[in-house]
Amino acid sequence: MMTAVATRSGVRRATGFVVVLVALTIFMIGASAPSPFYPVLQERIGFSSAAMTLIFAVYALSMLATLLVAGSLSDHLGRRPVIALGLLVLAGSMVAFWHAESVAVLIVARVVQGFGAGLLMPSMSAAIVDLEPPSRPGSGAIANSVTPFAGLAAGGLVSGLALDHAGAEPLTAVFGSLAVLLVVMAVVVWAAPETSTRRPGALASLRPRIGVPPQARAAFYRAVPAVIAGWATSGFYLSLGAPLIAQELGGESHVAQGLVVTTLNGAGAVMCFVARRWSSRRITLYGTTTLAVGTALTLVALAADSLPWFLAATVFAGTGFGAAFMGIMRSITPLAPPERRGELFAAVFVASYVAFGIPAVIAGFAVGWIGLSQTALVYGAVVVVLAGLAAVLRLRSED
Repeated sequence: MMTAVATRSGVRRATGFVVVLVALTIFMIGASAPSPFYPVLQERIGFSSAAMTLIFAVYALSMLATLLVAGSLSDHLGRRPVIALGLLVLAGSMVAFWHAESVAVLIVARVVQGFGAGLLMPSMSAAIVDLEPPSRPGSGAIANSVTPFAGLAAGGLVSGLALDHAGAEPLTAVFGSLAVLLVVMAVVVWAAPETSTRRPGALASLRPRIGVPPQARAAFYRAVPAVIAGWATSGFYLSLGAPLIAQELGGESHVAQGLVVTTLNGAGAVMCFVARRWSSRRITLYGTTTLAVGTALTLVALAADSLPWFLAATVFAGTGFGAAFMGIMRSITPLAPPERRGELFAAVFVASYVAFGIPAVIAGFAVGWIGLSQTALVYGAVVVVLAGLAAVLRLRSED
């Protein structure tokens, strides 16, 4: 009898692990899917570069606010209700993108998307670690690294293909489908076992704060430079990559413009899998060093007006981004007690999205002052310095 119960429990945990990974993949596809649509929507609706910057900024601000307020909510209410709510909120944002006919609707879509993402990032990351197969210790940290990159890569590619081949209804093909899938996953996620017991303090946890469990603080603070370097790189490519390909490198098709998202994140996903048996130190050193070199190479390719070399350098930088992020997750994940994992992951993603959002917003305004090419060169140079600094700091650490 006990064996049968244990077998059923193991099967349910394995099912839940897969369900949350699928939901995370769809969520991340939705996170990158809007990027190739922005130039199209800008032309259709007619808004300025400053408005484009605002549309980009409100997502990061909304997500950061949600992480600060509700980042540890799943530690108190349970993973499943928070994940289900986040998926439904994201479905609403996809509907808003689908029917966006004004800047106001786009801003609402981005605010709602940021709110949903802020609920989902810490709760999903914690659930994946909670549900990792006992026979494969550490697989949760690997999945938390590979899956987001794979989803982001797929989102850019899917949107590019839809824009080039879905005729008059690319918005319906992408955002209508994503809305349906997110609603379905909000129901299916209840098939996963609950891994976080309800405990008091949910209302108190809503006070804006960043909390890091004492056991994880040293590793977290050591990881912060690598977090900043990696996500500043991501912001560089997601905010400026498609316009650079379209305006500076002659990439006319939407697929070509979306490739910058796909290559960066696809390379990151592959690298996370390849380096899964490396030590945290080796992964992070490779990641930060390759981020610096890869970003420098993209600037060389931009100066040479070479799209193939720009994409090749993006692949190289992407392996660094993926490795740096996995090194961080591998370092900190085992250090937090289960009841505080949501809190820890919220802190990681607050640091990540500050680094992702603020430089990209500044770059958006700078484009109007000094031009796209010069902005990209300055932004890229800053990323190279940040990544190089992170590599030096990690090299000097003793562990």
